[in-house]
Amino acid sequence: MSSHDHHDHDHDHEEEHEHGHAHGHGHSHAPASFGRAFAVGIVLNTAFVVVEVIYGLLSHSLALVADAGHNLSDVLGLVLAWGATFLAKRAATERHTYGFQRSSVLAALGNAIVLLVSVGAIAWEALQRLRTPDPVGAQTIIWVALLGIAINAGTALMFMSGRKGDLNVRGAFVHMAADALISAGVVVAGVVITFTGWFWLDPLVSLLLAGIIIYGTWDLLRESINLSLDAVPEGIDPTAVSQYLRTLPQVADAHHLHIWGLSTTEAALTVHLVLTDRSQGDALLHEINDTLRERFKIGHATIQFESSVEHDCETPDCK
Repeated sequence: MSSHDHHDHDHDHEEEHEHGHAHGHGHSHAPASFGRAFAVGIVLNTAFVVVEVIYGLLSHSLALVADAGHNLSDVLGLVLAWGATFLAKRAATERHTYGFQRSSVLAALGNAIVLLVSVGAIAWEALQRLRTPDPVGAQTIIWVALLGIAINAGTALMFMSGRKGDLNVRGAFVHMAADALISAGVVVAGVVITFTGWFWLDPLVSLLLAGIIIYGTWDLLRESINLSLDAVPEGIDPTAVSQYLRTLPQVADAHHLHIWGLSTTEAALTVHLVLTDRSQGDALLHEINDTLRERFKIGHATIQFESSVEHDCETPDCK
């Protein structure tokens, strides 16, 4: 029987081969502890959007109105990411056998796209304003932008500790930190405009900040696309995993090795291992599962053992 025929884990195959399943529970730390951060961030930023729109219209500042639109997109991004953490905790079903963990990847991808689109809108608005700079109420801009720094920086700090552990938390952190940067740029522009009347500084600062935000968001977009395409997650070296499995004393060969992300925090692996001695299979299974979980952060492993005779037996009439 060809090794390609062993992917289905039914009872007939279990009589011929050994399968090991390991499910780690210790490294999905980010989403569970950030519910309050998402809630506070959504409420504060929604209120700030209303404030920006009102005072942007009163001061005839298109920059404040545009920034309000950007903040609104971030609120939607936070809602997306928060919703994904709830979906990720839903139990597996007969149809969705891994549960809904992948929703966190989709949310991370959506967040990156929303942020890049909103930055594009800011850059477009800035180019328009560079051509025809309009007089604005600089004092109002300064005070509203200072409030924006306080709200966005405070929200970003709530997500900072989890930005390396979960892609959605990192997305939320980047969103809020980017907003704080934009508000800081608006404050600086407002102060200079107050003393010089250089209205073109506002759109120029906006363009510079747009470039910074795009640079900071690019990795988020790339990694979330890779996870959507079942690429090996960042931080896991597939060559090192393969070398570890192949250098085990009882293993003659390793093939059909696949590593992918179940979510923004969970990784899975499947592999076929050709054993020289099947008698120590159970002990070897525990050893491999523990090492994959602790050394490589892979908590969902499905390992199929084959004997060297079975591996060599590739023709249909082979017994």
